[in-house]
Amino acid sequence: MADMPADAATGLSAARPALIRAMNERSLLERIRFSGPCSRAELARLSGLSKPTVSLALANLERAGLVRLAGQRTGMPGRSALLYEVRPEAGFVLALDIGMRFLRGAVADLAGVVRARGARAVTAISASAAPAAGNGAAGPRERVAELVRLADDLCGQAGIARSGVTQTVVGSPGVHDRERGVIALTGELPRWGQPEALAELRSAFGPVLTVENDVDAAALAERAQGHGRDVDDFAFVHVGTGIGMGLVIGGQLHRGRHGAAGEIAFLPFGADTEADLDAGPDADPDADPAEERRRGSLETAAAGAGVVRAARRAGMLDAVSAQEVFAAGEEGDARAQAVIAAEARLVANAICCVITVVDPALVVLGGGIGQAPGLVESITAELAKIAPVMPDVRVSALGTDAVVDGCLAEGTSLAWDDLVAALP
Repeated sequence: MADMPADAATGLSAARPALIRAMNERSLLERIRFSGPCSRAELARLSGLSKPTVSLALANLERAGLVRLAGQRTGMPGRSALLYEVRPEAGFVLALDIGMRFLRGAVADLAGVVRARGARAVTAISASAAPAAGNGAAGPRERVAELVRLADDLCGQAGIARSGVTQTVVGSPGVHDRERGVIALTGELPRWGQPEALAELRSAFGPVLTVENDVDAAALAERAQGHGRDVDDFAFVHVGTGIGMGLVIGGQLHRGRHGAAGEIAFLPFGADTEADLDAGPDADPDADPAEERRRGSLETAAAGAGVVRAARRAGMLDAVSAQEVFAAGEEGDARAQAVIAAEARLVANAICCVITVVDPALVVLGGGIGQAPGLVESITAELAKIAPVMPDVRVSALGTDAVVDGCLAEGTSLAWDDLVAALP
């Protein structure tokens, strides 16, 4: 090929200065984000860029509203240095958690400061309503309307309009099936698996919406703030009104091809695998076969409703919640203690399956049942009998806002990606 100007041959030469400038700005923005307030000299040293290049990039970032002067560093020899930091108001993240009985949320700025946090009990939908359509329970439209009211309250507390939110992340039971346009595997949430649910969410929150599995979001919170901070490979196992797992491998959340990684509720064993629960296909005569197909064998047996059914079969006819069963066990009720022992074996069986496939360094237990006093010791003892190797097993120290905090972490990362990608 005859010699010709590079831009005529490829069209790349003319774009190269702009591309390099954008790369420099993105690099400096990321360094300021993770390192905190930095001077020009520090950024030059950390990035390897010249001071004039750093000054030009900072001026562009300041004009774009992404960084600002944070003050001066004093008390050091020589001239005081100007410090640059992320401009918190450059973007806002709205995080929402859709629960069966409670909706929770928070608003944070791009510096990671939580500007508002709150929760509200679900009033439009009966907590005891069955999930089948046509049963009289309110559906996705009413639930999303309540979610919007919570979001508006939070944004009002944060001093912003909801239209000013850069990224919204909703933590929801189930898996976002993008091909079908539904949230699948939603468990007991009434009619949440119908296309209407996702359509209502999109209508309410617009193109900045991301839907994340709630347990995966809790795993992200555990990675950012909990026991998973210093562990690259761990499993967050939630046991409460439902059962699920968030799996972090190599420091990254693993979702799988269809987003169903961690759906351990569908492991094919339940109460009928426990000899002391009258093993056999009729071990749980009160369980609904349709419910088991919808929620999974393990969740039907070992989540809150399954614990209550087991307690009633054991003679605790007045039991209405798993919390009551565990409280009775602590008070010495032998029937409750037998149910709790069987629960520990079921959860240990599930964790053993995870260990044999993933071999995580850590397993974190969350949820109302997973965090019940004494259960972690029982699970660890059962696990030691069957697992080929033993991970560290701990109870999550995160509270009821774990899903919200995970959504904030994911939303902040997504918001940064969008802002950086939009740099000229």
